[in-house]
Formats: sequence, C-alpha cells, structure tokens
Amino acid sequence: MRNLIVTAVLALSFAMPVGAAEGMINVQSDFGVKETANRLENILKKKGMTVFGRIEHSVGAEKVGVELRDTELLIFGNPKVGSPLMKCQQTVAIDLPQKALVWEDEKARVWISYNDPEYLQARHSMAGCDAVLEKIKAALGGMTKAAATQ
Repeated sequence: MRNLIVTAVLALSFAMPVGAAEGMINVQSDFGVKETANRLENILKKKGMTVFGRIEHSVGAEKVGVELRDTELLIFGNPKVGSPLMKCQQTVAIDLPQKALVWEDEKARVWISYNDPEYLQARHSMAGCDAVLEKIKAALGGMTKAAATQ
C-alpha cells in the first residue's frame, strides 16, 4: 500500500508543470526583466497607482553569494480599489498592496506574475465584491499585457 501511494505521488509530481503556483497569473514578456519592470512601473504610475517599492531579489541574493536569475518585485496599489475589498473581507489586507513579480526562468524567458483576483476571492471567502474583483482582474490583465508586449 505504501509503495502504491509513493508511486502515485511521484507520478503526480511529474505531471505538474514546473514553476506553476496556485492562484498566480503569468504573462510572458517580450523584454528583459529590467525593461519589463520599468515598463510596468511607468504604466502603474500613469494609471494612478502608487508604487510603494521595488525589490531586486537577484541583487540581494548576489550580496550573500547566491546566484539568482533576474527577479524583481513591484509593490503597488490604490486605496480606491483596495479599500472596498478590505471592507468586503478585511483579511484580504494580508495580500494588499498588490504585487507583481518580474522574473526570468531557466529558459531565459521573462514573466510577470501576480495574484489572480479569483484566487484571492476564494482564499478570503469574499462575497459581494464581484464587480470590484472584475475591475481589478481587467486592470491587472491590461497593465501587465501592455508592459509585456510591443
């Protein structure tokens, strides 16, 4: 019985895509990490978002002797959008402000990854905020696509 369980777990692990994370949306970019992050930051600011920070994880890793492919995190938000979500379900505040990860994979492809609003809705058992969540989903999709494509 134990061998059957181990075999099943191993079979499932090979079937799952490497790097896939539950609740994340990944948008492939036509640009390098730095340019993609710069483009996204500019778009966010033009759309009235506050960019609270930008963390270059690969630079931090290098300082401690760890080689890491280019990886940058942008932290951003707008209280006009986030506050209604928190009013709907206050625990969503743990996932706000929003974050976008710009990173290079093992095949030198660049991605923008962010939390899927539907995942946040399920994670926090949010009800009655469908219109706000749809607005966020459309905005994040549009901004990341604009940052990632020519």
